[in-house]
Amino acid sequence: MRILVIGANGQLGIEVCKVLEEAHEVIPATREDADITNLDQVLSLVEKTSPEVIINTAAYTDVDGCEKDKEKAFLVNALGARNVAIAARETGAKLVHISTDYVFDGTKEGPYREYDSPSPLNTYGWSKLLGEQMVKEQNPHSFILRVAWLYSVHRKNFVKTMLKLAKERSEIQVVFDQRGNPTFAGDVARQIKILIDTRSYGLYHCVSQGSCSRYEFAKEIFRIAKLNVKVTPVKSSEFPTMAKRPTHSVLENFMLKIQGFDIMPHWLESLERELPKIVEEVDKE
Repeated sequence: MRILVIGANGQLGIEVCKVLEEAHEVIPATREDADITNLDQVLSLVEKTSPEVIINTAAYTDVDGCEKDKEKAFLVNALGARNVAIAARETGAKLVHISTDYVFDGTKEGPYREYDSPSPLNTYGWSKLLGEQMVKEQNPHSFILRVAWLYSVHRKNFVKTMLKLAKERSEIQVVFDQRGNPTFAGDVARQIKILIDTRSYGLYHCVSQGSCSRYEFAKEIFRIAKLNVKVTPVKSSEFPTMAKRPTHSVLENFMLKIQGFDIMPHWLESLERELPKIVEEVDKE
């Protein structure tokens, strides 16, 4: 299949291109090729490349930045998502759209399933939720994937931040009251590879199995990397941010599981496999 990957220079976009190019013709696109907030540019790109599948990984993911610039948040995350969905519909392409665990408020005791009602706490979450709704409206041939706590060897992420801090400090404070699913971006890419071969369109949670707090996540990073760093648990209130974060945004891949599609590994398995590569990259930076 010919697959257009929008946002190909982001951490998920890079992994998607790498995984899919093994079996498909992949066309990577960045903002230089088309600004997703401009419908005409998106339509032109899609008409020119004639993809059978479009994977949209482009988003404005600066959570606090979204609070400062609400218009940009909704322009990119909602209207940008709509524009890509329109272009996919008009050319008959399947669409994969990436959303987030931040559509939930974190008050549920157990993991969130796809049928749970969203209730975002911040502008980022609201803009991504509206993006989901607009994608559904504009293209029924869509896979909407909610992902969480993504990391990889590329770009900024929690794993790389912890490793960099470990070079500067012997003790690091990490919040213990935010819980989620650490998820390797390459695992999401492999899950996408399976879905696009189907017509099982709809909303999916796509995260690693299991969950942990940010504090537990940090401790495992340092254990696996064999770094002697003391990790001190602190409350989120000790690190005030402009945007409020959900305390318990754990997702369950319910719709993937009941259809026999779920290949997402446990978060610790992926971390142990991928961390040596990330450590090597951080050492170079």
